[in-house]
Amino acid sequence: MKLSDFKFVLPKNLIAKYPTSPRDKCNLMVLNRADKTIEKRKFSDIHEYFSKGDSLVINETRVFPARLFGKKEKTNAKIEVFLLRELNKEDKIWDVIVDPARKVRIGNKIYFNDHLNCEIIDNTTSRGRTVRFNYNGDIFEAVEKIGTVPLPPYIKRDVVPNDRKNYQTVFAKHNGSVAAPTAGLHFTTTLLKKIHKKGVKIIPVTLHIGLGTFRPVEVEDLTKHRMDSEFYEIPASTSEVINKTISSKGKVFVCGTSTVRALESSVTAGGFSTPSKGWTDKFIFPPYDFKIADKIITNFHSSESTLLMLVAAFGDYDFVMKAYKKAIKENYRFLSYGDAMLIL
Repeated sequence: MKLSDFKFVLPKNLIAKYPTSPRDKCNLMVLNRADKTIEKRKFSDIHEYFSKGDSLVINETRVFPARLFGKKEKTNAKIEVFLLRELNKEDKIWDVIVDPARKVRIGNKIYFNDHLNCEIIDNTTSRGRTVRFNYNGDIFEAVEKIGTVPLPPYIKRDVVPNDRKNYQTVFAKHNGSVAAPTAGLHFTTTLLKKIHKKGVKIIPVTLHIGLGTFRPVEVEDLTKHRMDSEFYEIPASTSEVINKTISSKGKVFVCGTSTVRALESSVTAGGFSTPSKGWTDKFIFPPYDFKIADKIITNFHSSESTLLMLVAAFGDYDFVMKAYKKAIKENYRFLSYGDAMLIL
């Protein structure tokens, strides 16, 4: 398939600027691949689709407030430093993006407060830099106090205090993402308890989502696109539950495209999950034979995005694109703070 096959026009008014409150009362579009039906529900109804013996895989990554605003030494020029990923914990070395980049050169220091500053030690891309932080303590803890929530670029508004809670899943544990695993944003602790009480195992993976999730695909031939590498981990206990679910003919529900990519990055030849930890640049687009996921929970994604391509590979291209047309016609809310989709 080609990039242009995934192009559609999304009205700006359908890009959700704020989440539904409470978070599980957003709309849920249910796509049944067997009979090609589309049903409109509320996300709080999703527990009805689970059965005893099923499992639900979630991404426990935690979004950290990755946007820092500081001043360049001597000139006091205002510089934004967007943290991408930690390269060396002991030496406090990070990949970052700086803005305005033209003012930031190797050797420059940027001060955020009296206790925290960083030095530019390398250039990586036009806006990318490698920095070394000067701080006596954990960088994540320091950033938590002074950083700003990294809302996606398509949410055209200022960050508000509620975003700290809203742009985070209720099961977030491990710092590392600069974008939320958005399908997970709709779950509440009450809803998770309902699912658990049905005899469903809720099990975690971690995939730290980077800015690559927003990067446009720039080649018409999808086989030539390369995904950014992202760190992931599949615990042995998670693989064990998944494999028991598969062997006992239960269904594996996977929450989010990031979770799908993590699971599909570590599979045996026989189609079972294997524990793994490392980096993945897995790119999934039609046609693709999914090994682990039986059902997928996801959001409504942007035109020509790799996320939409994964969903189309799972749900059948024509069926998913039909559903997207219906979603636009019926004013479903799109992207990170938008509505959800369940593909059965």
